[in-house]
Amino acid sequence: MSGHSKWSTIKHKKGAADAKRGKIFSRISKDITLAAKNGGGDPDMNPKLRTVLIKARAENMPSDNMERAIKKGTGELPGVVYEEFVYEGYAPAGVALVVEVTTDNKNRAASEIRSTFTKNGGNLAGAGAVAFMFARQGQFMISAEKTDEEKLMEVALEAGAEDIITGEGYFEVRAPLAEYDAVSQALAEAGIEPDSSELAYIPENYTPIADADSAKQVLRLVERLDDLDDVQNVFHNAEIPEGLVPDE
Repeated sequence: MSGHSKWSTIKHKKGAADAKRGKIFSRISKDITLAAKNGGGDPDMNPKLRTVLIKARAENMPSDNMERAIKKGTGELPGVVYEEFVYEGYAPAGVALVVEVTTDNKNRAASEIRSTFTKNGGNLAGAGAVAFMFARQGQFMISAEKTDEEKLMEVALEAGAEDIITGEGYFEVRAPLAEYDAVSQALAEAGIEPDSSELAYIPENYTPIADADSAKQVLRLVERLDDLDDVQNVFHNAEIPEGLVPDE
């Protein structure tokens, strides 16, 4: 989604952040386990793991939880086997969706995602149906209260970011996939904590939403998908004006 819509969505979800703390920890634990499985348990030798641990600390995840997730990935502790999948589809108003899933049961995940699309006015599509509408990049959303543009440009561009977009009350930093870890590390070292950071699907073009009912329908589907245990991230290409994002 565009930086503006992304920032609006972040603010919309902040009120429910504490209620969803357990879900957030579960998602990050899966990411830690997969990163450790694929690259080893030493964050100094595993950039992906290092980046996920930075995110875990930003969410105040207990260190014991992080250690257990690492050990499950390296096989030092027993754990489930996770697989990663991407689902594509459409929300109401023709909005394109990309849903990232990490699961230990593909059949369960597929059934829940298909049902959620159907019950909330969406349509699940085949692989490649909408992914071409998005660019895969590192994305960092940062409140303007946390830094100024000059400092952010110095830190992020030096680390390999390719674009910094200034919005109303926020900055959006975009980086190539290969530079995501370096930018994440540089921001952490500079004391700049992103409000969100992820390997995102960023729209190449957007679907404008002009009325409150459509905005509500789109966000309802996005939130219902986001609530599923197996879903890690939901990306969309809706351009939703701030005034159409409903209050909690």
